Amino acid sequence: MEDKKIKFKKFWPGIAWFLFTGVLVFLPGNDIPKTSLLDLMYFDKFVHASIFGGLTLSFCLPYFKSHFSFQEKINHFIRISLAAIVWGITVEVIQHYFIPGRTFDLLDWAADSFGVIVGFWVAFKIARHFERRTLNITD
Repeated sequence: MEDKKIKFKKFWPGIAWFLFTGVLVFLPGNDIPKTSLLDLMYFDKFVHASIFGGLTLSFCLPYFKSHFSFQEKINHFIRISLAAIVWGITVEVIQHYFIPGRTFDLLDWAADSFGVIVGFWVAFKIARHFERRTLNITD
């Protein structure tokens, strides 16, 4: 039976992204620069989506060239995505109750979730590409 474990060190990009973005999302409201760019067309929602899309994708990275079957990879991607969505709502609650100058914003969570879905979609496409390359399937 083949060992399908992925070494912990392969998850460092995801862990580093999680820690970096943790610093960003837990900044007190006073420390966030007030610029007109942030108000332009909900730029902060784009930032939220990017942060959470990157988080999802960075934790999916170790699976792309792993020995897991395509379906097993997708199952892991779904678990990662669900965890990221739960983390997004948790961040909003923590900001509301524990971070000065920050509030709960349901639209931020919606942007986080949208970013997670995009990250999942990109991970799915990449995994499918590797799967087709392995099986020598062309479109």
